[in-house]
Amino acid sequence: MDGAGWRALVWRIEDWLSWLPAEAVAAAMLAGAAAIAFLAHRTFVRLVRRFIGPGRPALQSFVTRVYRPARLALMIFAVAFVLPAAPMSSEAAATVGQMLLVAFIALVGWSAVVALSMATDLYVRRFRIDVEDNLLARKHMTQVSVLRRTAVVLIGVVTVSAALMTFDSVRQYGVSLFASAGAAGLVVGLAARPVLSNLIAGVQIAITQPIRIDDAVVVENEWGWIEEIGGSYVVIRLWDLRRLIVPLSYFIEKPFQNWTRNSAEIIGSVMLYVDHTVPVPRVRERLQEIVEQSPLWDRKVVNLQVTDSKPDVVELRALVSARSSPRVWDLRCEVREKLIAFLQADYPGALPKLRAEMREVERAA
Repeated sequence: MDGAGWRALVWRIEDWLSWLPAEAVAAAMLAGAAAIAFLAHRTFVRLVRRFIGPGRPALQSFVTRVYRPARLALMIFAVAFVLPAAPMSSEAAATVGQMLLVAFIALVGWSAVVALSMATDLYVRRFRIDVEDNLLARKHMTQVSVLRRTAVVLIGVVTVSAALMTFDSVRQYGVSLFASAGAAGLVVGLAARPVLSNLIAGVQIAITQPIRIDDAVVVENEWGWIEEIGGSYVVIRLWDLRRLIVPLSYFIEKPFQNWTRNSAEIIGSVMLYVDHTVPVPRVRERLQEIVEQSPLWDRKVVNLQVTDSKPDVVELRALVSARSSPRVWDLRCEVREKLIAFLQADYPGALPKLRAEMREVERAA
């Protein structure tokens, strides 16, 4: 088609559109620009994915993460480009421009969250938590997890605040609200105290690190591992696969036990209650034999002591060490079982007894 044909086609379209209301034409132009941007972005992303191929998972993940923000950005720019040519009143154009500004602010906040997520994932990818000596990895993963959630909350607050400040009515209402806050502000502050306390506790945990991801802890007389540190709570995976949900502020305000605070290595104890006739040196030798034959022992700590003496039993405490809390738990169970079996087989008289004295009472004739 030559130039005259194109001009004739444009004239026909203008004549056809002249029968429609100006608002409908403007809406059609803006919707068409957004649809064209949407289809162009979709086609371009498909071509990029085919060019990258399945052999580059890092680039595929990057394209997947920036897919939606890039689509929104392209649609915003397309509508903004067509807006000056759309036949609409100045008030309608100002309204659409305001919506585009709010969408652009939301796009900036969204892009910041995506960039933060990609940067933190790239950072923690250098560390492995599936090894026994994973103290450094748990330290960095805990810091990144908590600080990332805090940063996401702050980005969301700033984005919403910036979007609201673009409206004059909302800005004036906010100024008047702050001027007459009074008791209402106090009530809102008290209502938001748990949220703020958990947010501040999360920052404290990320800096001081009383707990880390995969730490072995005892909370509320429950033993388990730190599975997740969220923005307002901590998920503890208990030994029987239950989940204990605890607020973040709990680990700042209340005492708890952390078995892997400085290292994954840990010492476990086994308590035995036996008769006073127990041969303690022989039990100590048997304990040494048991741990030397066990693959769970890290060959550092093994000891047996008489820690208490009661009228009916003697308390023996065996100490053994292992490279991690799950290993020391299994080692404690193994030592307890084999020591009891040893006493039953070789020294049954050393097991606890209940002594009673029988006296014959003579009756008078």
